[in-house]
Amino acid sequence: MYKKLTARRTRNYSCNPFIQSIFTADPSAHVWPDGRLYVYPSRDMDPPQGCDKMDYYHVFSTEDMVNWRDEGEILNSSEVSWGRDSGGFMWAPDCAYKNGKYYFYFPHPSEEDWNASWKIGIAVSDSPIENFKDAGYIEGLGGFAMIDPAVFVDDDGRAYLYYGGGGHCEGGELSDDMLSLKTKMHEMRGLVDFHEAAWVFKRNGLYYLTYSDNHHGNNHLRYAISENPLGPWEHKGIYLAPTNCETSHGSVVEYKGNWYAFYHSDDLSNAGILRSICWDPIEFNEDGTMNLVVQTRNGRSGLPVTGEKVEKPLVIYPANEAKNLIEAKLILEEAAFNQECLQNFISTKSTVTFENIEGFEGGNVNLGIYYGTPEKLAKLNLVINGEWTTLINLVFTGSLQTFDGYANVTVKLKPGKVNSIELTGGNGELSLEAISVENYQTN
Repeated sequence: MYKKLTARRTRNYSCNPFIQSIFTADPSAHVWPDGRLYVYPSRDMDPPQGCDKMDYYHVFSTEDMVNWRDEGEILNSSEVSWGRDSGGFMWAPDCAYKNGKYYFYFPHPSEEDWNASWKIGIAVSDSPIENFKDAGYIEGLGGFAMIDPAVFVDDDGRAYLYYGGGGHCEGGELSDDMLSLKTKMHEMRGLVDFHEAAWVFKRNGLYYLTYSDNHHGNNHLRYAISENPLGPWEHKGIYLAPTNCETSHGSVVEYKGNWYAFYHSDDLSNAGILRSICWDPIEFNEDGTMNLVVQTRNGRSGLPVTGEKVEKPLVIYPANEAKNLIEAKLILEEAAFNQECLQNFISTKSTVTFENIEGFEGGNVNLGIYYGTPEKLAKLNLVINGEWTTLINLVFTGSLQTFDGYANVTVKLKPGKVNSIELTGGNGELSLEAISVENYQTN
């Protein structure tokens, strides 16, 4: 069972949305010096609570565009010293690397009158995935609807900030400290129908500014080109059609010689306030213009991975080791590698607890859930050491006996074999085969 389960964690083909365990939106994609691709999205809260309750940021990474690792939470509103007392409103962020440090930029209001008090906050770390510390906000920025920061670091090391909403986009150069402005911000001229979601990248000596337009509930992603990082810009058209979502927000990045468009949709939830991030290849013409992205939902093959594969410590707990079964039936299922699984784990009636779970040296571990479900979207409530942690999405596998499902999310555990993990049905039928914990500590 151990070998079969661990082998199944590695997939050969991608799916869209590519993050399915929790709801995410507004993906900001970057390739850092370690060679991995990282995505910094916002997070939609489940059950649906509206965009005013968005309160956490996770980061995800990959080396093959197929197998994604949830690196865990990196910031929430309670850690923002200057933010509004009631929190929330942790909207679309971005991250930049310079001077050996990672700078995480995010919009957040400082007052309860939220839409008139936006500021661009900064958190700084030596790591792309953890230990981000509040470094205040950029002085002289903010105000009504000024959101969606994007930072572009040019080949010469100069860094530029772009942000804006409500039809107004500004850009300017950052100081070398990445925490303040070197020049005044000014309007980005030449954009057509700008709404929000600015993003800047460079290709073959040309600068591209992408953004969402004003077709509410049916937004396109548009782009403009310039020979200067601060414009003026020449509008070129649409590169991403509407995704059947209430909003649109994206980024474009080169990885291992190919270019990719990242965006979000509501294909997983069919609810515009529960979004999920996707990627698809993007093609350029000889004159530098962008072709319309062909949106897909599955079937992309992975990229080759070079270098020695490092396996991290992994412990698997079969379903028959669970305790405190409440209306969850233990059966022997041949399809589950001749192990007992939990079947008919239905809605909020069923609860199981795994005790004495290994937490290694303490801190972040990757929690895996192996399952089968006939539902398009089943859900589990996750409780860690007595505290509710999150809802986890489990997507269609074919049946209760088709154990092809694997969901993963990073959580914090105590050191040693002292942890408890409780799973309670949140929605829909599913069968539970096993859970696993993998040591993802980087130190």
